[in-house]
Amino acid sequence: MLRRYIGDRAFYKKVLMIAIPIIIQNGITNFVSLLDNVMVGQLDGNAMSGVAVANQLIFVFNICIFGAASGAGIFTAQFHGNRDHEGVRHTFRFKILICTLVAMLGCTIFLLWGEDLLMLFMEGKEDPTDAALTMAFGQDYLGIMLLGLLPFALNYSYSSTLRESGQTVVPMVAGVSAVMTNLVGNYLLIFGKLGLPAMGVRGAAWATVLSRYVELAIVAIWTHRHSQRHPFIKGAYRSIHIPGKLLGGIARKGLPLLANEFFWAVGMAFVAQCYSTRSGALEAVSIADTISKLSSVVYMALGNSVGIIMGQLMGSGAPAREVRDTNRKTIALAVMAGTVFALLLTAAAPFFPKLYPEVSGSIQWVATTLIWACALSLPFNAYNHSSYFTLRSGGQTFVTFLFDSGFVMAVNVPLAFVLSRFTGVSIFWIYGACHCSEMLKTVLGFWMLRKGKWIRNLTLDGDA
Repeated sequence: MLRRYIGDRAFYKKVLMIAIPIIIQNGITNFVSLLDNVMVGQLDGNAMSGVAVANQLIFVFNICIFGAASGAGIFTAQFHGNRDHEGVRHTFRFKILICTLVAMLGCTIFLLWGEDLLMLFMEGKEDPTDAALTMAFGQDYLGIMLLGLLPFALNYSYSSTLRESGQTVVPMVAGVSAVMTNLVGNYLLIFGKLGLPAMGVRGAAWATVLSRYVELAIVAIWTHRHSQRHPFIKGAYRSIHIPGKLLGGIARKGLPLLANEFFWAVGMAFVAQCYSTRSGALEAVSIADTISKLSSVVYMALGNSVGIIMGQLMGSGAPAREVRDTNRKTIALAVMAGTVFALLLTAAAPFFPKLYPEVSGSIQWVATTLIWACALSLPFNAYNHSSYFTLRSGGQTFVTFLFDSGFVMAVNVPLAFVLSRFTGVSIFWIYGACHCSEMLKTVLGFWMLRKGKWIRNLTLDGDA
């Protein structure tokens, strides 16, 4: 029975060749994000809160970029599996157009209503002076970050296409270069080293924006210089033509994904706003989420690998039994990784908040309890993340909409709203309840995967 979930050496080699570069890139990215958070936390709690709130809005934008390109990404992986370079070219072209449009829309929304959106998170600030300082820091940070939205969108178009085409090393190298640029820039600009002015929160924002351009430059230049290895880039900018049938197929598969990512991100932002109604919650949640993201790197990379491998297998016409077997073993590997890191996170919980000496001891203790709640949900998050990418790889976009954002809107949002508005429970119970709801989602994911409707070769459909 156990052998059904354990692969051979060739299986793990195939999975890890895709996953390891993603793990390295995301691991370094999240580690630098941790250092970024710690460095900003050295300024004071209000600065950390302001950056955390602004990043919550940027997070919604980033997720929308992911959703906008995801529909085309399903076809990219399967076109690559079928060695259809023209098809990959059309999907890449679609990503460039839609991601640019989303970036322009995001800039417009943040310019017009950014202050109002930031104000929604000030409810838990009992001292008016603290609220005003947090708002000022958030506005400064968000205003500068707008300059990085477009390069982030364009970079995702290139990097996601390369990954779906089997090239994961170059996006990793670009990502590592970007985060190192961000790390050095943070040190120099936040604290004013090597004769540079000490810019505080603004310095953190400028360092991040610079890193976005560095990442885009590396990925774009490499792709165009290696057009023989990746023929999709040849003539990609000669026109904006995309075949009508493919465009319709991407729209039918992609719109539910875009709606899913948008509503999921908005739902999670609303949940974060519910957290902010409790005093000190912004700082504690920021600390807990930072270490939680770092501990999630491996299982999230394996989840992304599930989607890529499943798409390529189905696009190449592999039999359903092989697809199911590979999927089962890859998800088992992700859950095992989630369990290992859950144990590590549990052990690290009492020590990590001490990296924030400017934060009071009471908030450090709250952050510790929130980290324990994160650890409890990690194995379930691992299964759910892999389930999402499995369903998506076969074009089951409406099902993923219900599974992902539908669950957030139906369970997490009402749960957080009721607990924060109609009870006096602490942030631990609100945060813990929302994270532990992942257990229910795991049951739904298991049932959906067992049905097997996601096993589908889209390259043989009229949509392609």
